[in-house]
Amino acid sequence: MKRNILYLFFAILSFSTETIFAQKTIKVACVGNSITYGAGIVNREKNSYPAQLQEYLGDNYEVKNFGVSARTVLIKGDYPYVETDVYKQSLAYQPDVVLIKLGTNDTKPQNWKYQDDFLEDYQALIDSYRMLSSHPRIILLTPIRCFLPEGSSINAQFIEKEVRPMVEELAWKNNLEIINMFNIFGDEFKDYLTPDKLHPSSIGAGLMAKKIYNYLSLPHYTQTKPIKSLIPQNAKKFNFHGYQGYEFYDRGVLCKIVRPYRDANGKPWVIRARFWGHEPQTDIDLLEQGFYITYCDVADLYGSNKAVERWNRFYKKMVKAGLNKKVVLEGMSRGGLIVYNWAAKNSHKVACIYADAPVMDFKSWPMGKGKPTKSEDDTKKLFTAYGFMNENQAIEWKHNPLDWAEIIAKAKIPIIHVVGDADVVVPVDENTAVFEERMKNFNAPITVIHKPGIGHHPHSLNNPEPIVRFILAATGRKSNDCTHALPGNEFRSGAGWVKGSDWHNVSEDITETLQNKRLKLLLLGNSITQAWGGTRQLITTFTGKQAMDEAIGEGTWENAGISGDRTQNLLWRLQNGNYNICKPENVVIAIGINNLIASDTPEDTAEGIIAVAEEARKQFPESRIILLGLYPSGKYQQDPIRIKCDKVHDILSSHQFNQVEYINPTEWYLDNNNVIREGLYSSDYIHMTSEGYKITADKIVRLLKN
Repeated sequence: MKRNILYLFFAILSFSTETIFAQKTIKVACVGNSITYGAGIVNREKNSYPAQLQEYLGDNYEVKNFGVSARTVLIKGDYPYVETDVYKQSLAYQPDVVLIKLGTNDTKPQNWKYQDDFLEDYQALIDSYRMLSSHPRIILLTPIRCFLPEGSSINAQFIEKEVRPMVEELAWKNNLEIINMFNIFGDEFKDYLTPDKLHPSSIGAGLMAKKIYNYLSLPHYTQTKPIKSLIPQNAKKFNFHGYQGYEFYDRGVLCKIVRPYRDANGKPWVIRARFWGHEPQTDIDLLEQGFYITYCDVADLYGSNKAVERWNRFYKKMVKAGLNKKVVLEGMSRGGLIVYNWAAKNSHKVACIYADAPVMDFKSWPMGKGKPTKSEDDTKKLFTAYGFMNENQAIEWKHNPLDWAEIIAKAKIPIIHVVGDADVVVPVDENTAVFEERMKNFNAPITVIHKPGIGHHPHSLNNPEPIVRFILAATGRKSNDCTHALPGNEFRSGAGWVKGSDWHNVSEDITETLQNKRLKLLLLGNSITQAWGGTRQLITTFTGKQAMDEAIGEGTWENAGISGDRTQNLLWRLQNGNYNICKPENVVIAIGINNLIASDTPEDTAEGIIAVAEEARKQFPESRIILLGLYPSGKYQQDPIRIKCDKVHDILSSHQFNQVEYINPTEWYLDNNNVIREGLYSSDYIHMTSEGYKITADKIVRLLKN
């Protein structure tokens, strides 16, 4: 059978006349099963992950979907991928980039009995693409997590424990690029991401597309070459989740280095403290982003001067070899001791700190002077490492991480902690909470991600995206999603749409509604705008219609809001929706709250709102443009979401707009105590009631008369 694959390959190759040099665009082939195909996704032609990847990548790329449902890597499987016409088409396509995501269906009982052939059959598939005259980049995608219960035909445990490691092994042995897709949906089932517990929804497919785009769009793609002065000749090679790792000893100290497939600019790197390989998902994602991951063993030193000296030598060696002069510090549990003690003495060398359930005071752990039980063995080792002769010396020690708050604050080191609120080993209130309060006193707040009900374990986040995003921002490498024009991928009828509709249907309905109209007012925005109603056919909520009809006149206005839209989605609609066909006299924009809900920063959100306003000015050259930014959310002024809204308005108020009138609507809804008045908002304090729409309609019409 494998011989037949090669015959097929050469037959197809002989008919191909295209070469990479003749192509005007970069051709991307998405090879896979039903997950790639888009099975179960509403409007899959526009919402499958390859279709959404096309939107992310833009006109310089051509992305084609070569997914086939139920297909296997295994040639002895029930439905081998290599026996399909689609496989032949993917070869004839002569792609520049091949994304392979297979292996899920191989875990079915009738297929997995041939598991010993998996590596060989997958290798044959890889080789068939390698021999193409287009010489494509071949990128392996790990399988996504399966949430099907035990006993299902597709085996979730086999996917995690056997298929995923084998895909990583193939990437390592073949020196291929690899993208970890396994953790993008986390470890808890969410029906809006994988409705049937296996296949992604349009929203889930969007997360897949975004992750692949983030990888493909990294600037200055160059494959990393080993730095001779970085890796000793006697270093032992090992596979770290598909990446090349090196293990060696320096002055008798165990060290590890894992290099990315290609360097990010500036050769960023991480020193990981303790527990190498435990919960590695953050490290894997940073490798994808071009970071080096390193380790210098400081076991049983508990952040003492001996540990600091070891890291000093290691840091000097890494920087001399060419890595960045500023390093990311990563410490879990007792690793917090060395991370902060080293940072306090080397603050100018630290890019940022990621600490996970960190020990910030060794009196809490291991000494057990607070809530935790004392660890006798670790306390003895700690005393030895620090040279303490008795307990009083340890208690009086003033160089715990908590004691470095002022130095760390003055250095303005970005810091993120991830903690389990039910941690009884390293209690939050004795460690992170104390440090957080001290940092606030020095006007240097830190980011803390709380995991309700979680103890000391598991560390990290199963989907490490918030941690990785923080590190990328701290090292100046995060792009702003809020300004990247993209169609939406919402699919739920609960969004206020007629059942069976998806985002693209609703978007097209807006354009059709605006045909043959001349409007006084066009409203642009998200679900709050959508609920104005109007005359659109595919929406089901008309909370504000009566108020606006009475205020400005029925038939003289229309809403172009879509539930769930963020700035990037409205930006795409402005560029592609032909909204100016209705020649509106006035355009009112309210957008941005969904960006904040999705954890975009106020700064990024404001930049997205500004981009929308500028695009509106371009698309409606004869209209008056009024920008409301976003409506206030959160009942009280001190609510976190309100604080973010206010920050956005602070930024917008200082921006110099060109022929766009900016109005902050927040005070329209507040009482004298800055509390949202009763009856104006629904219980979520995001969406308005009919009374809220009456207030808003009146205010907007007053603005139009000025």
